[in-house]
Amino acid sequence: MIFEGRVQGVGFRYAVKELSRGFDVCGWVKNLPDGSVELQVMGETPEVESFIKEIAEESPVAHHVKSLCAEKIPLLENCKGFKIER
Repeated sequence: MIFEGRVQGVGFRYAVKELSRGFDVCGWVKNLPDGSVELQVMGETPEVESFIKEIAEESPVAHHVKSLCAEKIPLLENCKGFKIER
């Protein structure tokens, strides 16, 4: 997923990492050079959908998200936990 809006410099990645603790998901989140944030997440479909909804609609940083784009990708290999990529 790509989150666009005022999503850098507002604690977005840290908020997403903290939210991930409440869901059975693994993956990572990182800032992109164009000012957007990329999220790669893996888990059971209902869990991933709930996680994304929480980020984009219900979290303290949700108001920073102006748009998001989702795309299915190959499964993440050796995925354990959730982290912030640099």
